[in-house]
Amino acid sequence: MWVSPVKEIRVSSEVRIGGTHPLAFISGPNVIESEKLTFKIAEELLDVTSTLDIPFIFKASYDKANRSSVHSYRGPGLKEGLAILKEVKARYKIPILTDIHQPSEAGPVSEVVDILQIPAFLCRQTDLVVEAAKTRKPINIKKGQFLAPWDMKNIIEKISSQGNENILLTERGVSFGFNNLIVDMTSFPIMRKFGYPVVYDVTHSLQLPTGQGTSTGGRREFLASQARAAVACGIDVLFMEVHPNPEVAKCDGPSCLPLHELPKLLASLKGIDAHVKGI
Repeated sequence: MWVSPVKEIRVSSEVRIGGTHPLAFISGPNVIESEKLTFKIAEELLDVTSTLDIPFIFKASYDKANRSSVHSYRGPGLKEGLAILKEVKARYKIPILTDIHQPSEAGPVSEVVDILQIPAFLCRQTDLVVEAAKTRKPINIKKGQFLAPWDMKNIIEKISSQGNENILLTERGVSFGFNNLIVDMTSFPIMRKFGYPVVYDVTHSLQLPTGQGTSTGGRREFLASQARAAVACGIDVLFMEVHPNPEVAKCDGPSCLPLHELPKLLASLKGIDAHVKGI
């Protein structure tokens, strides 16, 4: 292998991340827009990943609390959103990831999903991180746009202080001037030295924060090249949001992949991953 193995994280009976396992894939719509659309996307993603034999985790948010405008769509909310995610898990037998924004959400959300995600803007909120860690569920912690990769050590300690070593570290870009983000590819090997699997959130790293005035813009045209580069760096998981029609998506459409383009891209990424890891 060209990259050293990191700690294995057991997500479900069939999905394991890190260790000597191949690239895993986290995907779904940014936010739950409707039950019907959520089921449609989950079913298509499961079909693609099953065909390619790629470990898959479904992601969708029940609430987007950090929207640019007070008028932006946020999602169906905790109760209705968790009910939809619970049905996705039961219907398609796939593990689920979603993000939480308040300590009080950790308990009820952990009863439904397999991975709790801490948003980048909230990664240093101690009470939130600690409550999530107490659930003993795997925690996907997004590195804030304002943090260096070595700063993640302190956040890891907050999670492990609760006896939870099920940690995923996500790169999603660093603020680079106004309304722009950039990804330093050295971030991946630096964070992997902590011994935990590393995730690359290619969707959000290509955002142009508040680039459209009251909403966030994006650079979807760079999704494939950025994903290929990150996989070549030996990441453990790729995070990419998809939508059947990004132009009408209610959140982050400019930086998410059209669903029909996914099979070809994933097939190429699987080949790169196998070459880099020698598996």
